[in-house]
Amino acid sequence: MIDNSLFNNKKVVFHTLGCKLNFAETSAIGKQLSNEGFVKARPGEQADVCIINTCSVTDTADHKCRQAINRLNRLHPDAIMVVTGCYAQLKPDEIASLEGVDLVLGANEKFSLLDYLNNKADDSKNGEIHRADILKVKEFKPSCSRDDRTRFFLKVQDGCDYYCTYCTIPIARGHSRNASIADTVETAKQAIAEGAKEIVLTGINTGDFGKSTHETFFDLVKALDALPGEIRFRISSIEPNLLTDELIEFVAQSRHFMPHFHIPLQSGSNDVLRLMKRRYTVEMFAEKVHTIKRILSDAFIGVDVIVGVRGETNEYFEQAYQFITSLDISQLHVFSYSEREGTKMLEIEHIVSNVERKHRSEKLHGLSDEKTHAFYESQIGKTAQVLWESRQNGDKMVGFTQNYIRAERTYDKSLVNTIQPVSLGNWNEEKTALMV
Repeated sequence: MIDNSLFNNKKVVFHTLGCKLNFAETSAIGKQLSNEGFVKARPGEQADVCIINTCSVTDTADHKCRQAINRLNRLHPDAIMVVTGCYAQLKPDEIASLEGVDLVLGANEKFSLLDYLNNKADDSKNGEIHRADILKVKEFKPSCSRDDRTRFFLKVQDGCDYYCTYCTIPIARGHSRNASIADTVETAKQAIAEGAKEIVLTGINTGDFGKSTHETFFDLVKALDALPGEIRFRISSIEPNLLTDELIEFVAQSRHFMPHFHIPLQSGSNDVLRLMKRRYTVEMFAEKVHTIKRILSDAFIGVDVIVGVRGETNEYFEQAYQFITSLDISQLHVFSYSEREGTKMLEIEHIVSNVERKHRSEKLHGLSDEKTHAFYESQIGKTAQVLWESRQNGDKMVGFTQNYIRAERTYDKSLVNTIQPVSLGNWNEEKTALMV
């Protein structure tokens, strides 16, 4: 049993790294702690507990996690330091050995953090590890977070059964699982009641929703679209093989789902896709993009790409570059490959140097800038619906259109978290948004 008196008015600091799913889960943990009497520490105030929710998608992510632990330990030397998330699941001993770390909680244990804190209150032993075999975990922990810009992130799915050769996510997050459509819709309704005007559906493999409840992602989309009121939905990311024509056509006539797709490509070479054990070809990917643009000509399409994986020769990269150049997309999210312990890709002998990885990354970032600029240019003069956000940049405020164009106007507090019809003008001075 939790002793609430231990936590009343205790100060807590949160630090979250990585994906939007992590932020949604941190938000859920924060609500748990708030209900038990915790309050967030103000800037400069000493915390009683520090909670770090980690990422481990690359070596750089691991490094950032260690930096965050060291920084918070310096700022809050007397606090109980709790580290959880993917890095904690994959390398708990490494984290437990770091100075100042009191508790290391695996990916599933993070949701029972209060129980561990209750038992830790009178125990000064450092580096205590609690981590179950994530591959045996079947339950799904729902969560929803509100960022500082009016947008909510709704966790609809967790885990992955794909086992791509470069990726540790299945061993950090476990098997694909989800709540029921009914429960997920109820969580969305709660967010709307709290003032949400836009909800982003997040997951590790979002389109795999329904695997553990014998439902489908498309059925979830239809159920959410039937909700009343002024609410927007976005799909954070969906695998090409799970993005059906039926779903694209539904979004095109949807009341609530925005014409915005984020599709991981990872490589524009079929040979590299085979090395990665991806479940599609470049021909399939190109057809998905063509279908979207045929039905929704103004849709925003973001694409993930990894450069420098083992086996990616110069010829394969050039094939990929030319293929990506040919795609009618809006933006690239470029990642440099990082060797991950326990992955099959380490068995491939051909290694791309770090210098070459950086070169390829820079080349694709340049291509992304060109495509984003062209997409924005194509939207100048068009009418749109902008959801204005709360943050202020000098005397300006920003918001996003249905198709994820960043818009800017003179700040008006009364417009925060409202949707306004606008005509998109020319670029702002920094060329980061279109003026209205």
